[in-house]
Amino acid sequence: MYKFYFVLLCLTSVVFTQEITWTDVSSNYTLAEGVKLFKGERTSPKLEAYYIDVDMNNENLAVRPYITGDIATVPVLTKRFGAIAAVNGGYFGGTTSYSAVIYPGEVKAQNVSAVTRNGKSYPVARSMFSMDSSFGFSVDWIYHFGNLPENVYTYEAPLPYVNNDPNPLAPPAINEGTSYDDLLVGIGGGPVLVKDGEINITYNEEVMWGSGVGLDNRDPRTALGYTEDNHVILMVADGRAVSSEGLSLPEMAQEFIDLGCVAAMNLDGGGSSQMAVGNQFVNLSQSRSLPVIFAVTHRDSLNLPKTPAYEEIIDTEYDNASQNGEGWFPTANAGYYGTTPALLNEAGTGESYAEFLPVLGGTAEYEVYGWWVASTNRASDTPYIIKHADGEDTVRVDQSKNGSSWQLIGIYNFSGDGSESVIISDNSSAGPQKFVVADAVRFVSYDSTLTNVEETSLVVNEFRLDQNYPNPFNPVTSINYNLSKDGMVKLQVFDVLGRKVETLVDDYKLKGSYSVSFDASELGSGIYFYRLTASGKSITRKMTLLK
Repeated sequence: MYKFYFVLLCLTSVVFTQEITWTDVSSNYTLAEGVKLFKGERTSPKLEAYYIDVDMNNENLAVRPYITGDIATVPVLTKRFGAIAAVNGGYFGGTTSYSAVIYPGEVKAQNVSAVTRNGKSYPVARSMFSMDSSFGFSVDWIYHFGNLPENVYTYEAPLPYVNNDPNPLAPPAINEGTSYDDLLVGIGGGPVLVKDGEINITYNEEVMWGSGVGLDNRDPRTALGYTEDNHVILMVADGRAVSSEGLSLPEMAQEFIDLGCVAAMNLDGGGSSQMAVGNQFVNLSQSRSLPVIFAVTHRDSLNLPKTPAYEEIIDTEYDNASQNGEGWFPTANAGYYGTTPALLNEAGTGESYAEFLPVLGGTAEYEVYGWWVASTNRASDTPYIIKHADGEDTVRVDQSKNGSSWQLIGIYNFSGDGSESVIISDNSSAGPQKFVVADAVRFVSYDSTLTNVEETSLVVNEFRLDQNYPNPFNPVTSINYNLSKDGMVKLQVFDVLGRKVETLVDDYKLKGSYSVSFDASELGSGIYFYRLTASGKSITRKMTLLK
């Protein structure tokens, strides 16, 4: 009898819930062309909600996340980053984002890989809203296998948890996912609300139970989605107020369906639910400061990287990199470039140093980048000594921050005559138990007179590694390369985590052209890298296995 009464109440609540009436209020705000703002109202149950409609067919518009350590409310961050409008981002604690934040070419934060429930750790694949370089959109369940955009893998479904599942599952397997091959920006959250044009709320599967995020209760909510005709919808519903009770996740999902969205995803809610146009609150003022917003911006805010005409990366393991002096040892920390750990040396007087000798494509202006593994015991004044065509410069770098990504050291003219170098010295004033890091150095030029790395062959004084063919491939592909002199040659294949999966060549070869076949029958679909090393030079290329 009591069960019947409860069901009857639920049915009555659904039947008498009014539809939301949406009104275009764009004229009340300063918005760019292609951006509209709508206010939604309902008298029973009481509701005030808002959504921003961004026409991404407008070539002047973009959407993207921003993250900062200097947390603030959404209006403050919207103004700070020069955005047109914004909503709050994914889940966070203090200044730390627990949801993915991806900039062009850089993962600023990752979705949590596991959550704790009832004293147990539950690996989890949670949602991410992404945009590719063609300004197409996707909502997917993802898992990170490294700290680069190509290390983000998507899955056809999340892990099959049930509500209050007593048994944690194994983490997602890399060979069961698919790597993004064109990920431009992304923001994580959860759960998915709409997928493939249908309501698909993966609340249990994303282990939202026990998180404080309710499923059926009405609360302040923030979510975003996209339509088939390339409109992005950012929605906020006020809640926990006399004027507005809020929305449940099923109600929020239905609103996205009614607005024509083919996919949608929930973001952080409650006191974080905020929408702003410029520095002006749109919804009920919330005072909670947060580190991440998802913003409507002008397209040039993406700062899309130009296509390099020439690029060379030198890792510490390469023949044209050397460690001099005493005291070098490998780090135990993850996040190093390539397949070998970064090398550390205690701060000293300059007697120990790592030297990187580039084999450049000719006289041009080059950007010089460094990669290091950051930690609290790293020197804050590590010297990078750049010997270039116009002389010598020393740039001191704080290696306790901004690790595991390329950081610009400076822009210099190089002649490419073999006399130039980059030196990382231990000459730091950081003191005992503080360490300098030598990991990898990258040279990039946009001078069109140099060989273009996007061409089918990357030529370095006739030392050449061609793009594999076919690419993508399944399961066999051919790799051609050319040697400018006799010597030992290595051609190896690595996965996205930098683990060697196969050695194709490890032998003495005469100068000339060669072709080798790579059979990936035993490997799973995904991105792989193949590296040719010979005569003190290395070239690495990417290939895609699709099964």
